[in-house]
Amino acid sequence: MTDEEIGEAKQVKTNLGFMAKVFGTAIFVVYSGAMIYARLNTLEMEILRLQHDVTMNAEFRIKWPRGELGALPDDAEQNMRHTFIEKQMQKHEEQLEKIRYQVPQNP
Repeated sequence: MTDEEIGEAKQVKTNLGFMAKVFGTAIFVVYSGAMIYARLNTLEMEILRLQHDVTMNAEFRIKWPRGELGALPDDAEQNMRHTFIEKQMQKHEEQLEKIRYQVPQNP
């Protein structure tokens, strides 16, 4: 049996320091990959949240002025007052028309 033959009796001499470096490098690469993957997932989730917020804001921006999303309580109160004033102005105009075009009656 020569030194060049490979078999069960062949002994492999390795440097323990080199093995530690290889294992350390492998562990570092796997850990770094996992950290990069986790960071990418975090950024993707943040992008999805921002896109959702932008979509909701765009919908609000379009529908709110049209009154499709409701109104503020202050707006409702202001609308009620406005309606009351319009009715009151209409009554005043009717009374003015009666006075303006009323034919005086002679006794």
